[in-house]
Amino acid sequence: MTGAFQESFVLGGELPVRRLGFGTAQLTGPGYWGPRGAAGDAVGVLRRAVARGVTLVDTADNYGPYVAEELVAEALFPYPAGLVIATKGGVVRTSDSAWHVDGRPERLREMCEGSLRRLRLERIDLYQLHRIDPGVPLAEQLGVLDELRAEGKIRLVGLDTVTPRQLGEALELTRIASVQNRYHLRDRSSEQLLTVCEERGIAFLPWFPLGNGTLTADPACTAVAAARGVSAGQVALSWLLHRSPVLCPTPGTGTPDHLEENLDSGVVRLSEAELLRLG
Repeated sequence: MTGAFQESFVLGGELPVRRLGFGTAQLTGPGYWGPRGAAGDAVGVLRRAVARGVTLVDTADNYGPYVAEELVAEALFPYPAGLVIATKGGVVRTSDSAWHVDGRPERLREMCEGSLRRLRLERIDLYQLHRIDPGVPLAEQLGVLDELRAEGKIRLVGLDTVTPRQLGEALELTRIASVQNRYHLRDRSSEQLLTVCEERGIAFLPWFPLGNGTLTADPACTAVAAARGVSAGQVALSWLLHRSPVLCPTPGTGTPDHLEENLDSGVVRLSEAELLRLG
């Protein structure tokens, strides 16, 4: 696997990005509700991420709600050339613990246009259906995204939290550039989906790439990290980068030190022996 390590990936065959990106959920408060702290702190983290070479920033309209998208624009607009902004729609928040899926075409259009305003964009590079609404035909949900793409408001379409069957159905309806599912060193339940992505050249953006913090205490990670003189989190992120060339993790954080640690994992090259030890 070490021989296959690649620094970059081309989203949808169109947009080159560094595989290690930045996610914005941790710039919001507990439950992804409200702001995390001073807006200036989040702005600083976002600017530092891009200064360190991040070219893929992943956000969503319901992080806050709206807070994360507004912070991205405040920190990074006007956007530097080559920076890819990805966002999501299809989920409505009414509290810090309430998530409501809404895939009605009129609501998806409204959400997309709201994201365009908040992000100060004329076209969103990657717009992801945050959840497939079981109460709305998939053809209608993807159909409105295709309409928005034809209108020049979306460039690429992605999906979040899908099964291989759902991805297959979606691919029969439109071009899919990316998926987001939970996947990390100790949760490989989406392995079949990863295989499909590899076969079709689809980016896989794993959420909770650090196991929501649990991998920092994983015995195998900590052992390899101790021998390397790096952190367990860096080992876990490096494992993802070695695991498959289509995996594009976007770990998020609200602190500068943790940001630097995450981004430094991109230069950790694991040996075959270390990969075997990690399982």
